[in-house]
Amino acid sequence: MTAHAAREGRTPTESSRRGADSPGHRTGVWFIGARGSVATTAAAGCAAIAAGLHPPTGMVTETPPFADTGLPPLTSLVFGGHDTLDCPLAKRAEALAEAGVLPHRLPTAVRSELDAADAEIRPGGPLPGDTRTDQQLIAAFAADLTDFAHRHDLARTVVVNVASTEPAPGPDDPGLPASSLYAAAALRAGCSYVNFTPSTGLRAPDLADDVAACGLPHAGRDGKTGQTLLRSVLAPMFLQRALPVRAWSGSNLLGGGDGAALADPAAAAAKNAGKERVLTDTFGTAPEGEVHIDDVPAMGEWKTAWDHIAFDGFLGSRMILQTIWQGCDSALAAPLVLDLARLLARAHEAGLSGPRPELGFYFKDPDGGTSAALAEQYATLLAFAERLRGMA
Repeated sequence: MTAHAAREGRTPTESSRRGADSPGHRTGVWFIGARGSVATTAAAGCAAIAAGLHPPTGMVTETPPFADTGLPPLTSLVFGGHDTLDCPLAKRAEALAEAGVLPHRLPTAVRSELDAADAEIRPGGPLPGDTRTDQQLIAAFAADLTDFAHRHDLARTVVVNVASTEPAPGPDDPGLPASSLYAAAALRAGCSYVNFTPSTGLRAPDLADDVAACGLPHAGRDGKTGQTLLRSVLAPMFLQRALPVRAWSGSNLLGGGDGAALADPAAAAAKNAGKERVLTDTFGTAPEGEVHIDDVPAMGEWKTAWDHIAFDGFLGSRMILQTIWQGCDSALAAPLVLDLARLLARAHEAGLSGPRPELGFYFKDPDGGTSAALAEQYATLLAFAERLRGMA
């Protein structure tokens, strides 16, 4: 049974009875990097959950505190995006199933949904030899977004950057980096924006005036999925228990597209900045130590992150804590991406604009907010849910 058939046979939810699946009540999710592992996993996972084939494991917005907050239901999401690759989503999903990221039979079960999303993917850029100016590229990308919204009669669209990490731009680089071209296009098309990568996105100085004037909600930079998620829990523990941290070092081994992208030292530096920021924000200064990222193609879609923490105990006793995190980034990121798309769409509907520090729970480098501690960020997120519930 396909996910579409399963969905046709299930009992309608309250949101679908209100017409959430009908034209004018749908929400677009436009991925930058739409044929990558994260976007493919998110699109396939959304279809599977909506059809009742799998539980919404890892989706915070599907937990009780977010009930009745007016979030768009998963059945109302319409996927599209930009990418420079041409591998069909269904084929990409089959590769992810072979790698153990997706359940073995899932690509077949949600084939119609993947094909529908694939039909909405447009060529990204700039590609080698592209002679278009920044403004021409922004206009072309914005036109793709506007056309997407009109053809599907979407209430609103959220643009989510899940593309490979790009190096931070240098002062002499001509024009905007690709991530900022897409971000500018999102603003021009009236779309809220999420940057789940360490790339520049809306943070380009040349976009500052546009961001301030856009009247659109936007959230964060660089999703917090694994090693940094653990750091945001452990660092406050040491601080609150008055245990001075002398050194904190880490190492990441990963393959896949992320591993290849982060083999570039400049891209790795952009990624590491977010990992180190959590410790600096918590302790006030960064402990001794560095984070290293190694590309290991044989690991495929999986990664291992190791941390070594040296700290002082009572009467100066020297102690060590070591952690090992093994997981799949795509499976860790996909539910968070779906959460963020729903939360930003609801914020947009509610008339909220500007940076949304309430969503710092999801990011290494949030847009606003004062705490890097996960527990405090979660409390802020729950307060945001209450606010949305009151506006529903």
